[in-house]
Amino acid sequence: MSNLIIGLTGGIGSGKTTVANLFKRYDIDIIDADIVARQIVAQGSHALDKIKEHFGHDYLLDDGQLNRPKLRTKVFQDPAAKAWLNALLHPLIRSEMTRQCQNAKSPYCLLVAPLLIENGLYKTVDKVLVVDISEDEQIQRTMVRDNNDKAQVEAIMKSQLAREQRLKFADYIITNNTITNNTGEQPLLESKVEALHRQFIKLISS
Repeated sequence: MSNLIIGLTGGIGSGKTTVANLFKRYDIDIIDADIVARQIVAQGSHALDKIKEHFGHDYLLDDGQLNRPKLRTKVFQDPAAKAWLNALLHPLIRSEMTRQCQNAKSPYCLLVAPLLIENGLYKTVDKVLVVDISEDEQIQRTMVRDNNDKAQVEAIMKSQLAREQRLKFADYIITNNTITNNTGEQPLLESKVEALHRQFIKLISS
């Protein structure tokens, strides 16, 4: 088991995956809440059966897998549906993430979760690392990445903790400015991750 669990979070479009992938270069185990969430509702799972029973067969694709876009639209529009789904999935996701953290082999591990703070997962980690960018940049990046309009992105952002509140929980912050190879900002991000990696190793040995 890793001696140290670092919770990695940030708003949508902030670059959490980019940062997590840079930590992977140091052979650090990454436990990603989004990946775990997909595993929990995989075909044949108990959770998928419950979703089908509650919402109906039309929330499944023809191949029997979960229709994620349809369910996402439903829970954003229906608070009761969101509450029901969260009550089903959050305990299962939390349990699986805990199991994966316990089985991590690297000196420390990263628990990557967009809603680390909102769902209280920050209480289960040793330190919180926030990837931070401006709200305007969040909107622009997410619109390009997900092919969403501005209103959709802003609705998602409103469902997450406000930037200022999120930063209050941070033990460490990575400011992830626009990454363009011409300006050398990618190497700058790499150097920030390297510096944090060294700090985390020191924490373990101190």
